[in-house]
Amino acid sequence: MRLIDSSKTDTLPKLLERNSTTDPRGAGMREKTRGVWQTYSWRDYRDQVRDFALGLASLEFKRADKLSVVGDNRPQLYFAQLAAQALGGVSVPVYQDSIASELVYVLNHAETSIIVAEDQEQVDKALSLKDKLPKLRWIVFDDPRGLAFYEDPILRSFDSVLEEGRKLSQAHPGFYEAELAKGSADDTAMIAYTSGTTGNPKGVMLSHRNMIATAESFLEVNDVKRGDNWLSYLPMAWVGDAAFTLGMALVARLTANCPENPETVQRDLRELGPDAILAPPRIWENMLTIMQVKAGDASPLKRRVFEHFRALAERCELKKTGGEPLTLGERIGLAAGEFFIYGPVRDQLGLRRARWCYTGGAPLGPDTYRFFRSFGINLKQVYGATEASALIACQADAEANPNTVGRPIPSIEVKVDDRGEVLLRGPNVFKGYFKQEDVTRETVTPDGWLKTGDAGFFDKQGHLVIIDRAKDVGKLADGTAFAPQFIENKLKFSPFIREAVAFGHERPFVVAMIAIDMQTVGAWAEKRGLPYTSYMDLSRKPEVAELIGGEIAKANITLPDVQQVKRFLLLNKELEADDAEMTRTRKVRRKFVAEKYASVIDAFYGGKSSADVTMEITFEDGRKSTLSSTIAIHSEAAGEPVRQAA
Repeated sequence: MRLIDSSKTDTLPKLLERNSTTDPRGAGMREKTRGVWQTYSWRDYRDQVRDFALGLASLEFKRADKLSVVGDNRPQLYFAQLAAQALGGVSVPVYQDSIASELVYVLNHAETSIIVAEDQEQVDKALSLKDKLPKLRWIVFDDPRGLAFYEDPILRSFDSVLEEGRKLSQAHPGFYEAELAKGSADDTAMIAYTSGTTGNPKGVMLSHRNMIATAESFLEVNDVKRGDNWLSYLPMAWVGDAAFTLGMALVARLTANCPENPETVQRDLRELGPDAILAPPRIWENMLTIMQVKAGDASPLKRRVFEHFRALAERCELKKTGGEPLTLGERIGLAAGEFFIYGPVRDQLGLRRARWCYTGGAPLGPDTYRFFRSFGINLKQVYGATEASALIACQADAEANPNTVGRPIPSIEVKVDDRGEVLLRGPNVFKGYFKQEDVTRETVTPDGWLKTGDAGFFDKQGHLVIIDRAKDVGKLADGTAFAPQFIENKLKFSPFIREAVAFGHERPFVVAMIAIDMQTVGAWAEKRGLPYTSYMDLSRKPEVAELIGGEIAKANITLPDVQQVKRFLLLNKELEADDAEMTRTRKVRRKFVAEKYASVIDAFYGGKSSADVTMEITFEDGRKSTLSSTIAIHSEAAGEPVRQAA
C-alpha cells in the first residue's frame, strides 16, 4: 500500500509542508549545542526552510541551480538542502573531511553556485578554492565564530540570508508557496557523489520520487513509528544519511537528532537512546573493540564473568539461528546474563531502547554480527547502492542472518544474471549520472535494469547473498574461489587490527597487509612496558608482529586451509582516504592499493623476508610528502620473518 500518492506530497519540501500542517508542534529535528538538546518543531523546521529558500531567491538562486553543503551534521545544513529543493534547485552534499583536490573536482563537476559551510574551517577551505570554481557565487556560513573580520564580498551569514528571506516574504506574499507547487516527483532532488573506488566520483542524480519511494518501501517491512528518534551522525554526503535524515524522516515523521560534534557522538548516542540506528561496519567494529578492551582491562573475576556470558550468548544465538531449542539451563543463564552483562552493555552503547539497528555500506564480519545479536541488539543487514537511492534489500526481525542481506524491499525487482551480477529495477533506480550519459548507458540496461557491480545469489529462502564486488571476486591458482572481503572481515574481528587488505587472485596462497589499531595495540604495548614513539615505530616492534600473527592464526582456524592467510605485513601507516587508499566511506580502493604496493605483493610471493616501500602522503592542504622504509614480512603462525628464498 502506498503511503503517499498526492501531488501535494510528491517532493521532500512538500512533505515538510504536510508535517508542519498536520503535526506543527511535533519534534522535527533536534541538535545538541553547548550540552543541551534544542528542538525544532515541524513548524519551526518548515519556517527555517521557507525563509532560507526565499533568502536564496533574493540571491538569484534559480531552478536547477546547485547548492552544496559542507560540514558536520547541523540542522541548518539540512534546512539549506530542502530550501534549494523547494525552489527547484538541487542539493549536493560533500564530505567535510575532503582534501582540496577532491572538493574542487566535485564542486566544479556539479556546477555548484552556492556553498553553505558549517564553520570557519570549512569557509577557509572554500575561500582557498574560489578562484578554481567559476560557477561559485556565494559562500554562506552557519557558525560565525572566527569570521567577524572576514571581508570577502562572497561571504554571507546564514542568519542574514534568513533575514533577506523574511523581507522577500513580506514584499511578495505567496512566492514560496508558488515555487513549492512547481516542484514535481521527477525533479532532481540531489546529486550524491559515489565514493570513487575505481576513479573519480560520479554524480548520481536522485529524484524526489526515488527518495520517497525508497522510504515507503522500507516502512512496509520495518517497525517504524511516528516520533521515533534517529541519530543523524553519518557524513551528509553519504546517500545513507540523506535516505534516512531527509527521506525517511520526512515520510515517516521521525525526529532527526544532530550530535554536538563528531567527538561526542558516543556520549550523545547514550544520552539520546535512539529508537533505531544505521551504522557502517567500521562503527560496529569500533564498538566491539571498545567492549573487548574494557573486558580485557577488568579485574580477573569480572573478565571471567564477561567471557562466560559472552560465550553463552553466542552459543545460544547460533542455536536460535539454526532453529534449535534452548535448554532450561541456557534460558536461565541468558536471564542472568541480561541482568549482569547484556543490559549494561547495551546501555553503555546507547542502544537499550533501539528496536532495530542496521549495518550497511559494506559487509560486516559474521563474528562481529553475532556478537551484537547475542547481546540482545536487534542488528540486521541492509544492502544498497547510491544509484538505488541507498536501499535494495534488508532483513526482517525474524530473518536476521549474517550470511545474507535479506529480501529485496517491496516495489522493486532483483535478479542475478548469468555472470552472477546483481541487477535491479524499480522506482528507486536513479535518473542517471550527471553529465555522464555514456556511463549511465553502461550502468542501466535499455529496459531499466541497474547493474550493481556486486556478485551474489539467492539462497533457498529467497534471501539475497552478496559475495563481494564482482570485479574483486577471483580465484586462487588452483581454481578455489577467492573473495577478499570475506577474509578481511574475519581478520578485522580482532580488536588489534583496524584494516586488512587480502591478495590471492591467480596466486598460490593468500597474503594480507595489516594496519594495526593504534589505540588498542598502543594500550597493549604500554601494559607490557613496551616503549614506542609513533605508529611506524609501534608497527615495527617484533612483539607486535607476534601479537598480530596470533590474531591471524585465530582467524585462520575459521577458514578453509586453502583460504588461510599464509604471510602478512604490518603497514607503517594507516590506510587513509587523503592518500587515495580508501574512499571517504572507508572502502578500500583495491586497484589503487595493488598498484601502490606492487613491490610488497612481489615480495610476498617472491619468498622475501622484507619489502622496500616508498609511499606518498597527502596533507589536507594538498601538499605531498614521501615515506620510505623497509618492512618485514611475517608468517601467521608466530610472527616470525619468512626466510629469504634461494
